[in-house]
Amino acid sequence: MTSKNIEKQYAKNTSEKILLVDDDPSLLRLLGIRLSAAGYQIESANSAKMALGILKSFNPQLVISDLRMEGMDGMALFEKIRQQQPNLPVIIMTAHGTIPDAINATKQGVFSFLTKPFESQELLATVQQAIRLQPQNNITATSQKTYVWREKIISRSAIMASLLQQTYQVAQSDFSLLIHSPSGTGKELLAKAVHLASKRHQQTFTAINCAAIPEQLLESELFGHCKGAFTGADKNHQGLFQATEGGTLFLDEIGDMPMSFQVKLLRVLQEKEVRPVGSSQSIKVNVRIIAATHKNLQQAIIDKSFREDLYYRLNVVELTLPALAERREDIPLLAQHFLSLAIKNTAHIINGFTQEAMEFLISADWPGNIRQLQNVVEQCVALSTEPLISDALIGNALRAQSAQLPSFQEAREQFERDYLATLLKTTAGNVSQAAKIAQRNRTEFYKLLKKHHLNAESFRN
Repeated sequence: MTSKNIEKQYAKNTSEKILLVDDDPSLLRLLGIRLSAAGYQIESANSAKMALGILKSFNPQLVISDLRMEGMDGMALFEKIRQQQPNLPVIIMTAHGTIPDAINATKQGVFSFLTKPFESQELLATVQQAIRLQPQNNITATSQKTYVWREKIISRSAIMASLLQQTYQVAQSDFSLLIHSPSGTGKELLAKAVHLASKRHQQTFTAINCAAIPEQLLESELFGHCKGAFTGADKNHQGLFQATEGGTLFLDEIGDMPMSFQVKLLRVLQEKEVRPVGSSQSIKVNVRIIAATHKNLQQAIIDKSFREDLYYRLNVVELTLPALAERREDIPLLAQHFLSLAIKNTAHIINGFTQEAMEFLISADWPGNIRQLQNVVEQCVALSTEPLISDALIGNALRAQSAQLPSFQEAREQFERDYLATLLKTTAGNVSQAAKIAQRNRTEFYKLLKKHHLNAESFRN
């Protein structure tokens, strides 16, 4: 492959900056020409001390340094950089005779090393990989205040940038909002961002998981109750609607809300008033509703498990959070963030991930999304005995995750499905007989079969 083809393959219109450090002026000039031609912004330093000065103002995404230099060498420079900017990747250049030193450098957290002389293809591929795999924060310090509403949403991917632009626009209105996404993607975090970007940001933000509260307590929790309304109600209780007056109420997993309660919520949204349990008086409320679910509510409407009128009341505007597999550019950034949180709980020094480990993280399936990524990183921190987390640790953690016990809801559904299938096998698909054994009426039994996609006919042969 010619150098011109190499440059064409790797060139791109970006503002990515690289700081080159070497006390050999001819090599420094050659590297600068090659990387500039590939589309990078280059700054050069002929000593480690000079590089530390440039680092403050240039703000590079990558540093490439020679290992052997007069005064402060490449590894000493790396240690200084790590203290100031722990997420900034460093590539070390080395001669043949210092390869063992370079291998040791990668164990200490240096991203990679290049053995002189190296080809343009090798240089550009390593640079591209370093920038792609490492976390970067593209929000400058001067503009950080502008992004305070979304500062806890860690991302640099295009799909999230588009979503956050929509989010800010939606936040300026006061319409009800529905967030749809798989579990573990950060629905509550996005809801909080909407609140912080809205005119209600100085008021209360309250979150409640509708699937985590028993139906008999949900009304009291949301609407409040009066003293003596039921056994144990020994004093008046203010519900979350009243407690969130003027603010934002986030109803997570709205798709799991019981049908009998949905009509009560619909009335509150229409009338903008709540009636505490046991009270004959309604109370006006001013609350913005943000609901979220991982379920397909349109299918739930067809299945008669979610009210269509409530759906349209909640879904004035809909935002869709992508699964982690759809935003792989964010994985290095998220992994480093979770690592920095996890190492606060351990005395062991962990500087980051090996190149192979980061590749593993980026290519994994992540069915549990960001929540699963955090669990994997925490498990690796707990088990790591080296300064860098290896790909073997990542693999073991992912296998352990897949072998974990299912959630209570998943276990219950699995039991129901297996139990119903066993009944149908035992009765050769006789629904009346199976319902009798289960001590359920035929109507309820048919609903259970429909829920678990079981066809009695298929068991009759």
